[in-house]
Amino acid sequence: MRTFLDIFGQTMRTLWAHKLRSFLTMFGIAWGVGSLLLLIGLGEGFRSGNVKQLNTIGENIMFIFPGEVPPIPGSPVGAKPYFLTYDDWVEISKTAPHVAKSTPVINRGDIRAQSEYQSFNGQVFGILPVYNQIRYLPQGGGRWMNDQDEKEERLVAVIGWESRKSLYPGRPVLGETLLLNGLRFQVIGFLDSTGKSEFSATNQRVFIPLSVMRKYFPQKNTDQAPPDAVSFINFQPTTKEDHLLARDEVRKIIARRKNFDATNEDAFRDWDTIRNAEMVGKIFTAMNLFLGSVGLVTLALGAIGIMNIMLVSVAERTKEIGLRMALGATKRNILTQFFLEGAILTLVSGFVGLGAASAFMTALNQLPAPPGFDPPQLVAWSAALAIGTLALFGIFAGLYPAKKAAMLQPVEALRKE
Repeated sequence: MRTFLDIFGQTMRTLWAHKLRSFLTMFGIAWGVGSLLLLIGLGEGFRSGNVKQLNTIGENIMFIFPGEVPPIPGSPVGAKPYFLTYDDWVEISKTAPHVAKSTPVINRGDIRAQSEYQSFNGQVFGILPVYNQIRYLPQGGGRWMNDQDEKEERLVAVIGWESRKSLYPGRPVLGETLLLNGLRFQVIGFLDSTGKSEFSATNQRVFIPLSVMRKYFPQKNTDQAPPDAVSFINFQPTTKEDHLLARDEVRKIIARRKNFDATNEDAFRDWDTIRNAEMVGKIFTAMNLFLGSVGLVTLALGAIGIMNIMLVSVAERTKEIGLRMALGATKRNILTQFFLEGAILTLVSGFVGLGAASAFMTALNQLPAPPGFDPPQLVAWSAALAIGTLALFGIFAGLYPAKKAAMLQPVEALRKE
């Protein structure tokens, strides 16, 4: 134990004697480790922020919109438009086994909402009660619409967070009257804010029963639109893994009812948030692999730099090594000293880089993050990868020069100039 402490002390004195060289070596390693952790942390921030942004819409949500059927696939010239209808949704709800929940939606942005205090031009959505089980709509107070509201065509409304602020500034809202194009509704509930921005679309909406919307505010389209047209249909697959089956079932039903080929991809306008999340996840996984590979190369170059410095140190201290061995130092003592120098340079600089990256990410967490982006976070696997790689490279970078120093013969070493 005493011998080891003596060797450790000698190692620290040697490193201190070459402060600038030791500092520059450690700085390079620390910079590489810190950059690797920060870049992967930023990537994970983008990934988690994107997932949260999608979850503000709802989990496993799918949309299908009205579209156009091109006469020739890939050619928009002469495309014939088609509309989605309430009866299309009825057919989907009855004959699509992989669709768990669905609702037609009628969306109008030209309906004037007016309270006793203010008026507001937001969006009015006519939906079925199941809509809040498909989309993310955090209830802030009151209640959501139920089946009786839909069946009895009750004139009730649930308003979004921004709509509530604009229409009833600083006042109670439950039970209040809301005029939609002069038609009197009762406010039965309101929503909490969704997303990071108070001006997100959901926050500015007013929700009413679909039966009421169809009766008083039908879909506003061209003269070609049928009287029971809807803006789009929202649905969820039975499981996340069945989303492509659900999409294909819905497409086949629409194609059959509109008399076109279901294999014509250009005829459909739909959005699969599950597929979108998978694609984004693959992009960030590839990015993390790339950054990890770049980081490993950087760490390898740093280890080569340490090895080079240790080899220079062996060459500079050849006579010292010969003298120590002549005075009784064993090959093991020499091996241990040079190995410790390489290990200390590598591991200390690695932990400095880890600490600096962690401190910088903590500071960034105090700043407001833009929508769709979470603050960077220290990813455990990237830290383990960096430290583990450093340990392996550090062992090799210290062991080879140390072995070369220990193999010197005392007489030959003392003759070196």
